[in-house]
Amino acid sequence: MATRPQPPGVYVTEKSSGVRMIVGVGTSTPAFLGYTKLPDVAPPQRTTPPFTADERVIPQTVRGWQEFVDRYNIKELSDELAALLKKQKDNPPLSAGEHKKVQVLQRCLTLAEAVYGFFANGGTTCYVVGFLNPDTPVTGSGLAGDAEARTGLGGLETVPDVTMVAVPSLWDMTVAATETETPPAPDLPTGKGLIDKVLAHCTQLRNRLAVVDAPPGQLVEPLKDFVGTLATPDSDDAAFTALYYPWVEVPGVDGVRRMVPPSGHLTGVWARTDAERGVFKAPANQNLRGVLGIPTLLTDDQNGELNEKGVNCLRVFPGRGLLVWGARTRSSSRDWRYLNVRRLVSFLSDSIRQSTTWAVFEPNDDRLWATLGHSVVSFLTDQWRQGALLGRTPDEAFYVICDRTNNTSATIDAGKVVCDIGVAPVRPAEFVHFTITQIAGQPGATS
Repeated sequence: MATRPQPPGVYVTEKSSGVRMIVGVGTSTPAFLGYTKLPDVAPPQRTTPPFTADERVIPQTVRGWQEFVDRYNIKELSDELAALLKKQKDNPPLSAGEHKKVQVLQRCLTLAEAVYGFFANGGTTCYVVGFLNPDTPVTGSGLAGDAEARTGLGGLETVPDVTMVAVPSLWDMTVAATETETPPAPDLPTGKGLIDKVLAHCTQLRNRLAVVDAPPGQLVEPLKDFVGTLATPDSDDAAFTALYYPWVEVPGVDGVRRMVPPSGHLTGVWARTDAERGVFKAPANQNLRGVLGIPTLLTDDQNGELNEKGVNCLRVFPGRGLLVWGARTRSSSRDWRYLNVRRLVSFLSDSIRQSTTWAVFEPNDDRLWATLGHSVVSFLTDQWRQGALLGRTPDEAFYVICDRTNNTSATIDAGKVVCDIGVAPVRPAEFVHFTITQIAGQPGATS
């Protein structure tokens, strides 16, 4: 092929190095499942139109609080609730139907409070999956949804970005709304069944954790009994569970104070910690933004007992305010006891998996093994430098084996490539001990 004559000068040619880099996946995107409804009156025309009923039941991306307000008609729902509460205050009593309407609107605002708490505490992007009948309970199969129709938890199976799953409306989902002024108490066995569905979803996909809210209004002793009914600490599900207690009081997205589950705020804390430090940092000893207080002030002994059962507590400390004071999964396994370890391993696994799909159908030989091994070593070395892995040197922090020792003739004939990886994650300093010894003073000088 003839080349065009060039004048004298300096020319630069770009050439690929052939090195395949592994890029870390995102770790800070939650999915919220909860009640939502269309307003009774037609909303005004907006630049960001509200989601239709068909759109609300499938996962939708939300990138800010105002977008959520517009997409889910939060202003219209808040105005409806405010009118009913004003009527209740000025000219009681409300009718049975109006009492039920108040409960329905409150249930919809529970989801809104969770999303607001996420953005207020540092979150940037989330997914929302809606359930359109706030007056009725949700069955286990209803929460699990349909993967083909993309509803419920099934709809999240096709969203690889999700790394946290929270159901702030879960305890409302256990009972139907009533026509009484006092909302019905949640049904704990039904709630336990719904939690099991969320855990099964997270355990199956293995790249996300369930952020679980304790039942509302629970005291410490009843909470211990309830925790004992959940997945056993030695089960696989327990490693993907983060349980928080108690609920929190918030100023309300509509200006009305209410108690809400803390899962939305906690996902924001997780996202903030990831951005400021990294997924390897335990999301604890962090303040909760947008919270006025908590109904239960725990003692150290109560906190210790709950912590041992895998319940992460919210505590108020003098001069420091409200803090997240726990960073455990519900697992009793040494390997998966801490949230940051489980999340780090999921992050490493997902990053390596997604960035090495180029190797599929490549010639299965030494060159492929060397390229894969080099990519993984480079990625893990970078994680070690950031402080995610424990060790004075990379050799102490991890190992990668991808050669003829584990790629035998049998595995080659089966079309498999084997890459064995071992890592030493950093674990949080959960208990800091100081030993103070009094020593005798020096004898005074004599004249």
